[in-house]
Amino acid sequence: MGISFQKALGVHPQAVKLRLARTELLTANLANVDTPNFKAKDIDFAREMQRAGSLSAAQVLYRLPMQPTQDGNTVELNSEQARFSQNSLDYQSSLTFLNMSISGLRTAIEGK
Repeated sequence: MGISFQKALGVHPQAVKLRLARTELLTANLANVDTPNFKAKDIDFAREMQRAGSLSAAQVLYRLPMQPTQDGNTVELNSEQARFSQNSLDYQSSLTFLNMSISGLRTAIEGK
């Protein structure tokens, strides 16, 4: 009986990849907090995970600000920092799960 890596690892490889893409977007948002007319972007993580089997790239969405600015920038620093922090924690959680799963697979393969 063979080992199914897809079953063993679950959705976490896709989650890590998507969280990394989201980190890049959130980082760009934070870097452009003072750039006039910069539009904040994000990924709807839950919806993209439902499409995880799809070969298409994640759909990037523009965020609507709660408090529009005069210069047209839609980045809200506190909100972006909170999203970035939560995404980082979730990314670490997925990596931890993957490490534990791989360690378990290694133990099973070695017959320990």
